[in-house]
Amino acid sequence: MKQTRSRWLLLLALQLIVILYSLSNVMSKIASNYPFASLPYILAYGGEILLLGLYAVLWQQMIQRLDLTTAYASRATALFWSMLWARLFFGESITPANLIGVILVIVGTLVVITDE
Repeated sequence: MKQTRSRWLLLLALQLIVILYSLSNVMSKIASNYPFASLPYILAYGGEILLLGLYAVLWQQMIQRLDLTTAYASRATALFWSMLWARLFFGESITPANLIGVILVIVGTLVVITDE
């Protein structure tokens, strides 16, 4: 029971790391709205680099604790998070095809990580 709980906590931590990674895309899109080398551009781009650096360190820690197949399969959920951020932060529309694609990715991810 404790091992199962620990595994689910690791998977939750992995999702938080994937969310961090997906937020770097938000910073990139924000940076693209400003002229090159302007202060807002530099701050947004710097935020993206900071998020990616933090992600890299946390990702390395996570793949030491989880099976690599599970970790990489879980990264696919970044599609869901990116779609959510696009809707929330930028008002972009979500099409039925987007939803179907994300559902397929999540189902596939669940099949991989619960195979054991």
